[in-house]
Amino acid sequence: MQHSLEGWNIADADQADWVSWGGSNGAARAKVLAIADEYYLALIEAEPGYAGDPHEHKYPEFLYVLEGAVRTQGVAMAKGDAYAAAPGSVHTDFAAPDGATYVLIFKL
Repeated sequence: MQHSLEGWNIADADQADWVSWGGSNGAARAKVLAIADEYYLALIEAEPGYAGDPHEHKYPEFLYVLEGAVRTQGVAMAKGDAYAAAPGSVHTDFAAPDGATYVLIFKL
């Protein structure tokens, strides 16, 4: 049986490049693993002390914590925790005080 790859974006994570990831405090890097319909699937590694800048979500955003812990909107999240942010929600608090690795799905 032959399978079609039309409409698929399958990436080899080992081949993807790390890029700097925004935020005003601390350092983080990201690997874009796949893109479809202008949505990005990214792996993020945040160093201890990383904090994201406040922003409004124009589109849904999804996060899953793989390692470490993050704080979002005052809520502590650990390995295995996830969130979904609705369009129009405002992100005023995001930090990885001790560092974290997470998967993020977002649209620019």
